[in-house]
Amino acid sequence: MTLKPTPNTTTTRTPQPLTLPPHIFAKLSPHAYLAAHLDSPNGSLRPSGRTPSQSRPPTIHTNALTHAHGSAVIRCGDTAVVCGVRGEILKVDDIAGWTPREGLEPLRDGTDDGVKRRKKDSEELAQLGLLVPNLELATGCSPAHLPGGPPSPLAQALSQRVLTLLHTSNIIDLEQLRIWHRPPSPADVSMEGQELVLEAEVKAFWVLYMDVWFISLDGNAFDAAWLALLAAVRNTRLPRAWWDGEREGVLCDERLSESQRLRVRDFPVPLSFGVFTMPGGGKGGLGMGEKGKTGDEKWILADMDGFEEALCLEIITVVVGEGDRVVKIEKSGGGAVRGGELRGLVRLARERREVWVGVLEGG
Repeated sequence: MTLKPTPNTTTTRTPQPLTLPPHIFAKLSPHAYLAAHLDSPNGSLRPSGRTPSQSRPPTIHTNALTHAHGSAVIRCGDTAVVCGVRGEILKVDDIAGWTPREGLEPLRDGTDDGVKRRKKDSEELAQLGLLVPNLELATGCSPAHLPGGPPSPLAQALSQRVLTLLHTSNIIDLEQLRIWHRPPSPADVSMEGQELVLEAEVKAFWVLYMDVWFISLDGNAFDAAWLALLAAVRNTRLPRAWWDGEREGVLCDERLSESQRLRVRDFPVPLSFGVFTMPGGGKGGLGMGEKGKTGDEKWILADMDGFEEALCLEIITVVVGEGDRVVKIEKSGGGAVRGGELRGLVRLARERREVWVGVLEGG
């Protein structure tokens, strides 16, 4: 039998495009992954499904801690924060170099403190250090915070930013933290047949310790920390306190019915934005995306999550108070945002404040 040779045959295969799951793509090339979402022909959408100007919906729960004078838990997306406020007594005898202010008298309920007194009270509040915020990023709140490490620079920077905004916004009235004492008039001292009334004096102050604890951190830490603190302060009730001359100390009434709610002058709400730039072109977002001088495309993202925040080189925080008043604007890194764009950010911050006020009043 003779075997016939078979002709050589080759099979041509069509090359298949390389596909990666989204989470792998985000790990390997995060900038390209985010730009692919923002530069989509169907419109700019972030990986979370939000538009560039859309913030995460907030939730709030007050009176969460039993042994604090005020507390709140807030959540924005996967960022969750707990804040507890507790008041402690500081006697003026324990203040180094304490000298009472001349002509200072206790205010009656409903009396306006006036501009001059409010300014001096604000300076005294900062000088005495009666507001003490402390922020802690709990172990496991994010992959970057492992057990056994020292306090992170982020926690220290956030504490200082919160303290600065507390004094800048002037939301807490020092009069509420003063503990007054009016000495009784001696029975045997009189002037022209009338009893002598001695001047009232400040014997102690309330010091507010505000502990902010991050349970989960997924970007925009400052906004979440401040709003948790502010919600807790608005919910704070301080016991009725008075000076006891015989004991030479301050006594407090533990009954809740005798406590007094801490009044807050304003409810300033921050909204932080990040500027994301990508070499090349694109349609941009927030209605402000455009080519820069270098030919790079930029997008301004409101309320960044952790993934987006790590890719933004410029951060802007706009704080808006009552009456659409701009309390403060902070900016770090870069210089891509100009005046016209900044006005758009202020508008979004005002809208964000309305959302937070509604949530707080409903919570």
